[in-house]
Amino acid sequence: MSDLLTHEEYKALAADLSLPVNAYVNGKFMKPKSGRTMDSMNPATGEVLGKIAACDSGDVDYTVTKAREAFDRGDWSRRHPSERKQVIIQLGKLIKRHRHELAVMESLESGKPIRECALTDVPETIHCLHWHAEATDKLYDQVSPSGDDALGLVIREPAGVVACVLPWNFPLMMLAWKIGPALSAGNSVIVKPAEQTSMTALRIAELASEAGLPDGVLNILPGEGPAVGEPLGRHDGVQVVSFTGSTEVGRRFLEYSAQSNLKRIVLECGGKNPAVVLSDATNLDHAARQITYAALWNMGQNCTANSRVIVHKNVRDELVDKIREQMRSWKTGDPLDPTNHLGAIVSKEQYDKILSYIDKGKKEGATVLEGGTFIDGEGLFIEPTLFDAVTPEMTIATEEIFGPVFAIIEVSSDARALAVANDTCYGLQASLFTSNVTTAHRYARALQAGTVSVNCYSEGDATTPFGGYKLSGFGGRDNSLQAHDQYCETKTIWLDLSDDPIDDVVPG
Repeated sequence: MSDLLTHEEYKALAADLSLPVNAYVNGKFMKPKSGRTMDSMNPATGEVLGKIAACDSGDVDYTVTKAREAFDRGDWSRRHPSERKQVIIQLGKLIKRHRHELAVMESLESGKPIRECALTDVPETIHCLHWHAEATDKLYDQVSPSGDDALGLVIREPAGVVACVLPWNFPLMMLAWKIGPALSAGNSVIVKPAEQTSMTALRIAELASEAGLPDGVLNILPGEGPAVGEPLGRHDGVQVVSFTGSTEVGRRFLEYSAQSNLKRIVLECGGKNPAVVLSDATNLDHAARQITYAALWNMGQNCTANSRVIVHKNVRDELVDKIREQMRSWKTGDPLDPTNHLGAIVSKEQYDKILSYIDKGKKEGATVLEGGTFIDGEGLFIEPTLFDAVTPEMTIATEEIFGPVFAIIEVSSDARALAVANDTCYGLQASLFTSNVTTAHRYARALQAGTVSVNCYSEGDATTPFGGYKLSGFGGRDNSLQAHDQYCETKTIWLDLSDDPIDDVVPG
């Protein structure tokens, strides 16, 4: 699975791809009822890849109806768990068979470097689906401690119709994080991919049908947020919405739920994640590699990007020198060239936003150590940028940039490092670097984040819950067995086993 093709081979694949453009509903591709389309752009070249279906509320209503019909038929929702498992495993096998095609498709739409798509995103997508598939027939329900005269069964049932609203930064991986447990539980699923990155989700749905998923169980509705996301959030026929994206939009889904059927809302939102380097950190070469990766992976368009490097003054100079050295090995260029580690920014809107933050950092008095501007050419490329002399109240230290920009914040004590790290409205991920095991445990517990990685950058893996504290998350977690619970309803079945229960409550 770790095989990379050559630049020329990837370009040839790109030239020959048949790109999906229509919605996928009830087991087949479907044009939107309005006939409207939206352009899918290649951010590395400015080329229009295709005109994607721009669905709206009418398509949402139709799709929810079909998804509910599929759920009520029971050929998926009531299928034996071991059989559901086999279908999802077969989907993973088909993704592996089409891995090069999917990696190129994702790179073209998102601007992500092909090496990342091929070596991380596609393999992790397969692993995630297979992991949740294997859990399908291994999750047990419960029997309550109800004594000899009764039997209390606590069972889980699929919630019904689940809507998954995806971000553009990891189209394949976020799709798998959500549909893996949702399908495993027996739900019907409607996916709204990001406007910028719809094609891989459409192709996965087609492969799911080939794998044996019944019609109507996995549906893909491309379109803009107000036209598709909001109607899904307000629809009384949807029982769960799982959303990954900005905190601003996440708040709206809570409002939509309150204004409709009180559907369950699961949010994974923004972050302003710290890398905390304490005074006793010794392996600064390793720390610099991890921090640079954490800041620049996927061009910094990552909710767990470590954009704040909070470092003790005693190790600051040496660490900064090593980070600068690491940055010079991160080559930016054509995303289809597997020698490049950085590709294009996903859209002109995001490109302009990142550049505005870089400009604001300069105006507020921070010093640019590396990068600091765009790269000339047809595509949306920005130099990886490192700021120094950053204070905790500066805009680039408080707001999520979602680009290849990170900041050095020097502190005078380890206690101050912890205080600065926690002084944010977000709490998604934090990285901690220390050589003392006691300090590692104490500071990891004190950091206010859903995931804390020690002496590395990590989000955990499929076995660990992923989500955030504070404004970074709400209502549940992706990954791990906990992810299955949010797509299920819990039911109590109480069986009276006494000889004659009427005698206890009705007079002689």
